[in-house]
Amino acid sequence: MRSDDRIEKALARAVELGEVGVQVAAYLGDELIVDAWTGVADPGDRRPVDGDTLFPVFSVSKALLATAIQLQCERGLVDMDEPVATYWPEYGQRGKERITVGHVLTHRAGVPHMPPDLDAAGLADWDAITSWLAGVEPLHPPGERSMYHSMSFGHILGEVVRRTDPEHRPYDRFLREELCLPIGADDVWDVLPAEHEHRVARLTWGPNPPKRAPMTGVPLLSMPPEIRPDADRWNDPRFRSSSVPAAGAVMTARAGARFFSLLANRGELGGRRYLSAGRLLALTRPRPGAGEFDEVYQGTTWIGTGGFWLGGESPPADPLLGRSVQVLAHAGIGGSMGWADLASGLAVVITHNRMFLGAAPGAEPFVPLADAVRAVAGVE
Repeated sequence: MRSDDRIEKALARAVELGEVGVQVAAYLGDELIVDAWTGVADPGDRRPVDGDTLFPVFSVSKALLATAIQLQCERGLVDMDEPVATYWPEYGQRGKERITVGHVLTHRAGVPHMPPDLDAAGLADWDAITSWLAGVEPLHPPGERSMYHSMSFGHILGEVVRRTDPEHRPYDRFLREELCLPIGADDVWDVLPAEHEHRVARLTWGPNPPKRAPMTGVPLLSMPPEIRPDADRWNDPRFRSSSVPAAGAVMTARAGARFFSLLANRGELGGRRYLSAGRLLALTRPRPGAGEFDEVYQGTTWIGTGGFWLGGESPPADPLLGRSVQVLAHAGIGGSMGWADLASGLAVVITHNRMFLGAAPGAEPFVPLADAVRAVAGVE
Protein backbone atom coordinates (compact mmCIF):
# COMPACT_ATOMS: atom_id res chain seq x y z
CA MET A 1 0.00 0.00 0.00
CA ARG A 2 1.11 3.55 -0.69
CA SER A 3 0.19 5.05 2.64
CA ASP A 4 1.66 6.60 5.77
CA ASP A 5 0.66 7.25 9.36
CA ARG A 6 -1.48 10.26 8.45
CA ILE A 7 -3.58 8.20 6.07
CA GLU A 8 -3.81 5.26 8.47
CA LYS A 9 -4.94 7.49 11.34
CA ALA A 10 -7.57 9.12 9.14
CA LEU A 11 -8.86 5.73 7.99
CA ALA A 12 -9.06 4.57 11.61
CA ARG A 13 -10.99 7.73 12.48
CA ALA A 14 -13.43 7.05 9.65
CA VAL A 15 -14.09 3.59 11.10
CA GLU A 16 -14.62 5.15 14.55
CA LEU A 17 -17.26 7.37 12.94
CA GLY A 18 -19.13 4.39 11.53
CA GLU A 19 -17.42 3.39 8.30
CA VAL A 20 -17.41 -0.31 7.36
CA GLY A 21 -15.10 -0.57 4.35
CA VAL A 22 -13.14 2.28 2.76
CA GLN A 23 -10.62 2.82 -0.02
CA VAL A 24 -8.74 6.03 -0.76
CA ALA A 25 -6.37 6.67 -3.63
CA ALA A 26 -4.64 9.73 -5.00
CA TYR A 27 -2.48 10.67 -7.95
CA LEU A 28 -0.21 13.66 -8.00
CA GLY A 29 0.62 14.30 -11.60
CA ASP A 30 1.23 10.85 -13.07
CA GLU A 31 2.29 9.25 -9.76
CA LEU A 32 0.07 7.16 -7.52
CA ILE A 33 0.92 8.64 -4.11
CA VAL A 34 -1.85 7.13 -1.95
CA ASP A 35 -3.45 3.70 -2.30
CA ALA A 36 -4.91 2.54 0.99
CA TRP A 37 -7.94 0.76 2.43
CA THR A 38 -9.48 -0.59 5.58
CA GLY A 39 -12.43 -2.58 6.87
CA VAL A 40 -14.71 -5.19 5.37
CA ALA A 41 -16.32 -5.38 1.96
CA ASP A 42 -19.24 -7.46 3.22
CA PRO A 43 -20.52 -7.07 6.79
CA GLY A 44 -22.13 -10.50 6.51
CA ASP A 45 -19.20 -12.74 5.64
CA ARG A 46 -16.53 -10.26 6.87
CA ARG A 47 -14.70 -10.37 3.55
CA PRO A 48 -11.94 -7.77 3.88
CA VAL A 49 -11.53 -4.80 1.60
CA ASP A 50 -8.43 -4.84 -0.57
CA GLY A 51 -7.15 -2.64 -3.36
CA ASP A 52 -9.17 -4.52 -5.96
CA THR A 53 -12.56 -4.32 -4.21
CA LEU A 54 -15.14 -2.59 -6.40
CA PHE A 55 -17.51 -0.06 -4.84
CA PRO A 56 -20.71 1.51 -6.19
CA VAL A 57 -20.19 5.30 -6.27
CA PHE A 58 -23.63 6.58 -7.32
CA SER A 59 -23.44 10.15 -8.69
CA VAL A 60 -19.65 10.20 -8.91
CA SER A 61 -20.72 8.52 -12.18
CA LYS A 62 -21.86 11.93 -13.46
CA ALA A 63 -18.25 13.13 -13.56
CA LEU A 64 -17.39 10.29 -15.94
CA LEU A 65 -20.24 11.25 -18.27
CA ALA A 66 -19.43 14.96 -18.05
CA THR A 67 -15.87 14.09 -19.12
CA ALA A 68 -17.18 12.04 -22.06
CA ILE A 69 -19.29 15.01 -23.16
CA GLN A 70 -16.22 17.26 -23.01
CA LEU A 71 -14.30 14.75 -25.11
CA GLN A 72 -17.01 15.02 -27.78
CA CYS A 73 -16.85 18.80 -27.50
CA GLU A 74 -13.06 18.68 -27.93
CA ARG A 75 -13.56 16.68 -31.11
CA GLY A 76 -16.03 19.20 -32.49
CA LEU A 77 -18.91 16.73 -32.32
CA VAL A 78 -20.88 18.43 -29.52
CA ASP A 79 -21.40 22.06 -28.55
CA MET A 80 -22.75 22.74 -25.05
CA ASP A 81 -24.73 25.71 -26.37
CA GLU A 82 -26.53 23.63 -29.00
CA PRO A 83 -29.95 22.08 -28.36
CA VAL A 84 -29.99 18.41 -27.42
CA ALA A 85 -32.28 18.01 -30.43
CA THR A 86 -29.41 18.95 -32.75
CA TYR A 87 -27.92 15.55 -31.97
CA TRP A 88 -31.10 13.70 -31.00
CA PRO A 89 -33.91 15.05 -33.22
CA GLU A 90 -36.68 13.07 -31.51
CA TYR A 91 -35.93 14.96 -28.30
CA GLY A 92 -36.99 18.27 -29.80
CA GLN A 93 -40.70 18.09 -29.02
CA ARG A 94 -43.25 19.11 -26.38
CA GLY A 95 -41.36 22.21 -25.29
CA LYS A 96 -37.86 20.74 -25.28
CA GLU A 97 -36.73 22.29 -28.55
CA ARG A 98 -34.55 24.94 -26.85
CA ILE A 99 -33.03 22.73 -24.14
CA THR A 100 -29.28 22.75 -24.70
CA VAL A 101 -26.63 20.24 -23.70
CA GLY A 102 -25.42 22.86 -21.22
CA HIS A 103 -28.85 23.13 -19.63
CA VAL A 104 -28.79 19.40 -18.90
CA LEU A 105 -25.19 19.46 -17.64
CA THR A 106 -26.06 22.25 -15.18
CA HIS A 107 -29.39 20.74 -14.06
CA ARG A 108 -31.38 23.69 -15.45
CA ALA A 109 -33.18 21.93 -18.30
CA GLY A 110 -36.43 21.22 -16.45
CA VAL A 111 -36.37 17.50 -17.28
CA PRO A 112 -35.35 15.73 -14.05
CA HIS A 113 -38.07 13.10 -14.32
CA MET A 114 -37.82 9.42 -15.21
CA PRO A 115 -40.51 6.84 -16.07
CA PRO A 116 -42.53 6.55 -12.84
CA ASP A 117 -42.74 2.75 -12.94
CA LEU A 118 -39.03 2.24 -13.67
CA ASP A 119 -37.37 -0.57 -11.70
CA ALA A 120 -34.11 -2.53 -11.76
CA ALA A 121 -35.33 -4.77 -14.58
CA GLY A 122 -36.46 -1.80 -16.66
CA LEU A 123 -33.02 -0.18 -16.50
CA ALA A 124 -31.85 -2.82 -18.99
CA ASP A 125 -34.00 -1.24 -21.73
CA TRP A 126 -32.07 1.86 -22.74
CA ASP A 127 -34.21 2.53 -25.81
CA ALA A 128 -37.45 2.41 -23.82
CA ILE A 129 -36.13 4.94 -21.31
CA THR A 130 -34.76 7.34 -23.92
CA SER A 131 -37.98 7.10 -25.95
CA TRP A 132 -39.94 8.04 -22.83
CA LEU A 133 -37.59 10.97 -22.16
CA ALA A 134 -37.97 12.18 -25.75
CA GLY A 135 -41.74 12.40 -25.27
CA VAL A 136 -41.86 14.03 -21.84
CA GLU A 137 -42.77 17.67 -21.18
CA PRO A 138 -40.29 19.86 -19.24
CA LEU A 139 -41.31 21.15 -15.84
CA HIS A 140 -40.08 24.67 -16.57
CA PRO A 141 -38.54 26.63 -19.47
CA PRO A 142 -34.82 25.91 -19.94
CA GLY A 143 -32.48 27.89 -17.73
CA GLU A 144 -35.14 29.29 -15.38
CA ARG A 145 -34.84 27.01 -12.33
CA SER A 146 -32.55 24.45 -10.76
CA MET A 147 -33.80 20.85 -10.56
CA TYR A 148 -31.09 18.25 -9.99
CA HIS A 149 -31.36 15.63 -12.76
CA SER A 150 -30.67 12.69 -10.45
CA MET A 151 -31.09 9.98 -13.08
CA SER A 152 -32.23 11.63 -16.34
CA PHE A 153 -28.84 13.40 -16.58
CA GLY A 154 -27.34 10.05 -17.51
CA HIS A 155 -29.74 8.89 -20.17
CA ILE A 156 -30.11 12.27 -21.89
CA LEU A 157 -26.38 12.98 -22.09
CA GLY A 158 -25.51 9.33 -22.62
CA GLU A 159 -27.77 9.34 -25.67
CA VAL A 160 -26.03 12.50 -26.92
CA VAL A 161 -22.71 10.64 -26.64
CA ARG A 162 -24.12 7.65 -28.52
CA ARG A 163 -25.66 9.77 -31.28
CA THR A 164 -22.50 11.81 -31.84
CA ASP A 165 -20.08 8.90 -31.74
CA PRO A 166 -19.21 8.05 -35.38
CA GLU A 167 -19.49 4.38 -34.43
CA HIS A 168 -22.75 4.94 -32.45
CA ARG A 169 -21.46 2.86 -29.56
CA PRO A 170 -23.56 2.65 -26.40
CA TYR A 171 -22.33 5.01 -23.73
CA ASP A 172 -20.75 2.27 -21.61
CA ARG A 173 -18.61 1.08 -24.53
CA PHE A 174 -17.66 4.62 -25.49
CA LEU A 175 -16.57 5.43 -21.94
CA ARG A 176 -14.53 2.26 -21.68
CA GLU A 177 -12.89 2.36 -25.10
CA GLU A 178 -12.28 6.10 -25.44
CA LEU A 179 -11.36 7.02 -21.85
CA CYS A 180 -11.03 4.29 -19.22
CA LEU A 181 -8.80 1.83 -21.08
CA PRO A 182 -6.55 4.37 -22.85
CA ILE A 183 -5.70 6.18 -19.59
CA GLY A 184 -5.29 3.03 -17.51
CA ALA A 185 -8.49 3.34 -15.45
CA ASP A 186 -9.38 -0.28 -16.19
CA ASP A 187 -11.45 -0.78 -13.04
CA VAL A 188 -13.90 2.03 -13.76
CA TRP A 189 -17.11 0.46 -15.05
CA ASP A 190 -20.49 1.78 -16.19
CA VAL A 191 -21.67 -1.78 -16.95
CA LEU A 192 -19.96 -4.44 -14.86
CA PRO A 193 -19.30 -7.83 -16.49
CA ALA A 194 -20.73 -10.72 -14.49
CA GLU A 195 -17.29 -12.23 -13.92
CA HIS A 196 -16.35 -9.24 -11.73
CA GLU A 197 -19.49 -9.30 -9.60
CA HIS A 198 -17.77 -11.22 -6.79
CA ARG A 199 -15.44 -8.25 -6.25
CA VAL A 200 -18.21 -5.77 -5.43
CA ALA A 201 -18.55 -4.53 -1.84
CA ARG A 202 -21.93 -4.95 -0.21
CA LEU A 203 -23.67 -1.68 0.62
CA THR A 204 -25.00 -1.10 4.12
CA TRP A 205 -26.55 1.72 6.15
CA GLY A 206 -24.48 0.59 9.12
CA PRO A 207 -25.83 -0.19 12.58
CA ASN A 208 -28.10 2.87 12.70
CA PRO A 209 -29.98 3.18 9.40
CA PRO A 210 -31.42 6.67 8.83
CA LYS A 211 -35.15 7.21 8.77
CA ARG A 212 -35.82 8.17 5.16
CA ALA A 213 -39.10 9.94 4.51
CA PRO A 214 -41.06 8.94 1.41
CA MET A 215 -40.22 11.14 -1.55
CA THR A 216 -42.94 13.35 -2.97
CA GLY A 217 -43.32 16.04 -5.62
CA VAL A 218 -40.42 16.84 -7.94
CA PRO A 219 -37.88 14.71 -6.02
CA LEU A 220 -40.11 11.67 -6.55
CA LEU A 221 -40.38 12.45 -10.27
CA SER A 222 -36.60 12.51 -10.50
CA MET A 223 -36.09 9.21 -8.71
CA PRO A 224 -38.94 6.67 -8.91
CA PRO A 225 -39.26 4.54 -5.74
CA GLU A 226 -37.90 1.31 -7.22
CA ILE A 227 -34.63 2.90 -8.34
CA ARG A 228 -34.08 5.25 -5.41
CA PRO A 229 -30.51 4.69 -4.14
CA ASP A 230 -30.70 2.49 -1.08
CA ALA A 231 -28.20 0.09 0.46
CA ASP A 232 -30.43 -2.97 0.20
CA ARG A 233 -31.98 -2.19 -3.18
CA TRP A 234 -28.73 -1.31 -4.93
CA ASN A 235 -27.04 -4.51 -3.84
CA ASP A 236 -29.09 -6.06 -6.66
CA PRO A 237 -26.62 -6.95 -9.49
CA ARG A 238 -29.14 -5.68 -12.08
CA PHE A 239 -28.15 -2.12 -11.16
CA ARG A 240 -24.61 -2.96 -12.28
CA SER A 241 -25.43 -5.02 -15.37
CA SER A 242 -27.40 -2.12 -16.93
CA SER A 243 -26.04 1.20 -18.14
CA VAL A 244 -27.02 3.86 -15.58
CA PRO A 245 -24.67 6.72 -16.45
CA ALA A 246 -25.95 9.10 -13.76
CA ALA A 247 -25.54 6.75 -10.83
CA GLY A 248 -24.48 3.21 -11.72
CA ALA A 249 -20.68 3.24 -11.96
CA VAL A 250 -18.54 0.93 -9.85
CA MET A 251 -14.82 1.38 -9.38
CA THR A 252 -11.81 0.92 -7.20
CA ALA A 253 -10.53 4.11 -5.66
CA ARG A 254 -7.23 3.50 -7.46
CA ALA A 255 -8.86 3.34 -10.89
CA GLY A 256 -11.18 6.25 -10.07
CA ALA A 257 -8.25 8.42 -9.03
CA ARG A 258 -6.55 7.54 -12.30
CA PHE A 259 -9.64 8.74 -14.18
CA PHE A 260 -9.77 12.00 -12.23
CA SER A 261 -6.03 12.47 -12.84
CA LEU A 262 -6.88 13.12 -16.49
CA LEU A 263 -8.75 16.21 -15.30
CA ALA A 264 -6.19 17.15 -12.65
CA ASN A 265 -3.45 17.09 -15.31
CA ARG A 266 -5.51 19.46 -17.45
CA GLY A 267 -6.45 16.94 -20.09
CA GLU A 268 -3.09 15.28 -20.74
CA LEU A 269 -2.06 11.87 -19.42
CA GLY A 270 0.51 9.29 -20.38
CA GLY A 271 1.96 11.58 -23.04
CA ARG A 272 -1.36 11.97 -24.86
CA ARG A 273 -3.66 14.98 -24.83
CA TYR A 274 -7.38 14.23 -24.62
CA LEU A 275 -8.79 17.62 -23.59
CA SER A 276 -7.44 21.14 -23.78
CA ALA A 277 -6.38 22.84 -20.57
CA GLY A 278 -8.43 25.89 -21.44
CA ARG A 279 -11.57 23.84 -21.87
CA LEU A 280 -11.20 22.24 -18.44
CA LEU A 281 -10.29 25.48 -16.69
CA ALA A 282 -13.42 27.07 -18.13
CA LEU A 283 -15.48 24.39 -16.42
CA THR A 284 -14.36 25.65 -13.00
CA ARG A 285 -16.64 28.68 -13.42
CA PRO A 286 -19.91 28.47 -11.46
CA ARG A 287 -23.03 27.80 -13.52
CA PRO A 288 -25.74 30.48 -13.81
CA GLY A 289 -27.74 30.54 -10.60
CA ALA A 290 -25.07 28.50 -8.83
CA GLY A 291 -26.22 29.42 -5.34
CA GLU A 292 -29.96 29.06 -5.80
CA PHE A 293 -32.19 26.52 -4.08
CA ASP A 294 -32.56 23.25 -5.99
CA GLU A 295 -36.04 21.75 -5.92
CA VAL A 296 -34.87 18.14 -6.23
CA TYR A 297 -31.73 18.35 -4.12
CA GLN A 298 -33.63 20.36 -1.51
CA GLY A 299 -30.66 22.61 -0.93
CA THR A 300 -28.02 24.55 -2.82
CA THR A 301 -25.47 22.90 -5.08
CA TRP A 302 -22.13 24.47 -6.00
CA ILE A 303 -21.96 23.31 -9.63
CA GLY A 304 -19.89 24.57 -12.57
CA THR A 305 -20.74 25.18 -16.19
CA GLY A 306 -19.78 21.62 -17.18
CA GLY A 307 -21.78 19.78 -14.53
CA PHE A 308 -18.91 19.16 -12.10
CA TRP A 309 -19.06 20.20 -8.46
CA LEU A 310 -16.60 22.98 -7.60
CA GLY A 311 -14.13 23.65 -4.80
CA GLY A 312 -13.34 26.80 -2.84
CA GLU A 313 -14.51 28.08 0.52
CA SER A 314 -17.01 25.89 2.37
CA PRO A 315 -19.83 26.72 2.22
CA PRO A 316 -20.80 26.68 -0.59
CA ALA A 317 -18.18 24.07 -1.59
CA ASP A 318 -18.08 20.62 -0.03
CA PRO A 319 -15.56 20.62 2.84
CA LEU A 320 -13.78 17.54 1.45
CA LEU A 321 -12.58 19.46 -1.58
CA GLY A 322 -10.24 21.95 0.02
CA ARG A 323 -9.98 25.62 -0.85
CA SER A 324 -8.71 25.48 -4.42
CA VAL A 325 -11.07 27.19 -6.87
CA GLN A 326 -9.76 25.04 -9.71
CA VAL A 327 -11.43 21.82 -8.55
CA LEU A 328 -13.69 19.60 -10.67
CA ALA A 329 -15.49 17.01 -8.56
CA HIS A 330 -18.60 14.98 -7.98
CA ALA A 331 -20.05 13.35 -4.90
CA GLY A 332 -22.32 10.34 -4.79
CA ILE A 333 -25.30 9.86 -2.50
CA GLY A 334 -24.10 7.90 0.49
CA GLY A 335 -20.74 9.66 0.71
CA SER A 336 -18.36 8.62 -2.10
CA MET A 337 -16.38 11.43 -3.69
CA GLY A 338 -13.95 12.05 -6.53
CA TRP A 339 -12.12 15.27 -7.30
CA ALA A 340 -9.38 16.78 -9.41
CA ASP A 341 -7.45 19.93 -8.51
CA LEU A 342 -6.27 21.53 -11.72
CA ALA A 343 -4.05 23.93 -9.76
CA SER A 344 -1.93 21.25 -8.08
CA GLY A 345 -2.42 18.17 -10.27
CA LEU A 346 -3.90 16.22 -7.33
CA ALA A 347 -6.67 13.69 -8.06
CA VAL A 348 -8.43 11.83 -5.25
CA VAL A 349 -11.21 9.26 -4.96
CA ILE A 350 -12.78 7.91 -1.78
CA THR A 351 -15.00 4.83 -2.10
CA HIS A 352 -16.88 3.02 0.67
CA ASN A 353 -19.87 0.81 1.43
CA ARG A 354 -21.48 2.41 4.51
CA MET A 355 -23.99 4.87 3.10
CA PHE A 356 -24.91 7.96 5.09
CA LEU A 357 -26.98 11.09 4.48
CA GLY A 358 -24.85 13.90 5.83
CA ALA A 359 -22.98 14.22 9.10
CA ALA A 360 -22.83 16.67 11.94
CA PRO A 361 -19.98 19.20 11.90
CA GLY A 362 -16.88 17.50 13.28
CA ALA A 363 -18.27 14.04 12.57
CA GLU A 364 -17.70 13.91 8.82
CA PRO A 365 -15.83 10.62 8.29
CA PHE A 366 -13.88 11.72 5.23
CA VAL A 367 -12.84 15.32 5.91
CA PRO A 368 -9.81 14.17 7.99
CA LEU A 369 -8.98 11.66 5.25
CA ALA A 370 -9.10 14.33 2.55
CA ASP A 371 -6.92 16.59 4.69
CA ALA A 372 -4.44 13.74 5.19
CA VAL A 373 -4.21 13.14 1.45
CA ARG A 374 -3.50 16.82 0.83
CA ALA A 375 -0.83 16.71 3.55
CA VAL A 376 0.85 13.73 1.90
CA ALA A 377 0.71 15.54 -1.44
CA GLY A 378 2.02 18.78 0.04
CA VAL A 379 -1.05 20.62 -1.24
CA GLU A 380 -2.99 23.24 0.71
